[in-house]
Amino acid sequence: MPTSSPAAAPTSAVPTFLPWGRTARRLDWAHLPPQVRFDVEARLGSPVVADSTLTHGYVPVIETVLTLADGTHHLLRAASTKAQRSFAASLRAEATWLRTLPETVPTVRLTHLLDGDWVVLLLEHPAARLPHRPWREDDLDRCLEAVSAAAVALTPAPGEARPFAEDLADWMGRWDILEGREDLGTPMQLLTAGRLAARLPEVTAGDTLVHTDLRDDTLHLTPDGGVLLDGWAWPVRGATWLDPLLLLVGPCGDGVDVEAVLRRTPLLARVRDEDVDCVLAAMAGFFLTSCDLPVPAASPWLREFQRWQGEAVWGWLRRRRGWE
Repeated sequence: MPTSSPAAAPTSAVPTFLPWGRTARRLDWAHLPPQVRFDVEARLGSPVVADSTLTHGYVPVIETVLTLADGTHHLLRAASTKAQRSFAASLRAEATWLRTLPETVPTVRLTHLLDGDWVVLLLEHPAARLPHRPWREDDLDRCLEAVSAAAVALTPAPGEARPFAEDLADWMGRWDILEGREDLGTPMQLLTAGRLAARLPEVTAGDTLVHTDLRDDTLHLTPDGGVLLDGWAWPVRGATWLDPLLLLVGPCGDGVDVEAVLRRTPLLARVRDEDVDCVLAAMAGFFLTSCDLPVPAASPWLREFQRWQGEAVWGWLRRRRGWE
């Protein structure tokens, strides 16, 4: 049970000029080398007659829906091993994890992997939609139910994943960088946030495979009421409740009463308040410092997204601690 009741405070949306659903800058199918396109069509067994580049998200890999002459549709993700080495590596990792996940975890399934000068993932493309933005509580409850069920299915964690706090160790020291930021809060509040974030290893320990990046552009809602969890490039091992909590940051920024949602979500309702606050403090420190880094040309909306996330989660923590 929670150790205390967070202070009640009104929730309002965090202002942003992010063009939701149009945040990615990507090359198209036609920009793949001819030999790679030939190999893709050979694997799929039919020529591509149309393609539609996806524009949601912040990772600058090629991501497009291919329509084949036989009437089927497939999702393609691709990155150059020379020009996009780190993104090519993340696609390889995603392919490995997609082959590792148990069948009980609903996800977009891998059908083929091409690994040469380009790493290419070919995946199923089921009929589905992304959650509405701003977030609606019916979509959120549906996604939380699926994410919570997946967390249970992924305990104990399959495969070899690093612990949450080890993989995301740089989350813990970000409040040292923010020292003196009077616009964020009092010196004692910033000191308290840093102390909370420093407890990340003990708070997040566990044996669940944690996705860490579930949000409106990695969750697909199917017509039958299901939800597919997409984007398995960076999972870690940690506490069962982490993915449901991390998912709430976006809705919080949209003005959803996430405290009410937290209390009615079984995996979250039983987590100690101080443990929730620890993760929120660590996230806030990470996003509020990352947003000040140079804007990458290949992902022009990334820093604004990080600013928005940082302000949302910091505001949430301030309300919980009674700092507003």
